[in-house]
Amino acid sequence: MDRRSQADRDAITIEIAYAFVSGVFAAGLVFAALYAPALAFDLSPTTGRILATVGGALAATVFLLRITHVLWRFARRPENDGR
Repeated sequence: MDRRSQADRDAITIEIAYAFVSGVFAAGLVFAALYAPALAFDLSPTTGRILATVGGALAATVFLLRITHVLWRFARRPENDGR
């Protein structure tokens, strides 16, 4: 197995950071979109907890899907085939 060059290691590091930051941003948007009605309107505490739970679960799912998508797309580029 060949050793990776510094440029390859830097590219991987940047791609991981981009995947993480974009995943956090997308998850934050999903959570905000679901939980905003609880803040904007006078909803019952039970409804607020349900919206927070569902929003958190969907935000976590979006976060993981975004990271997976970005890193798989990076790994499938021809210049990243390890040669």
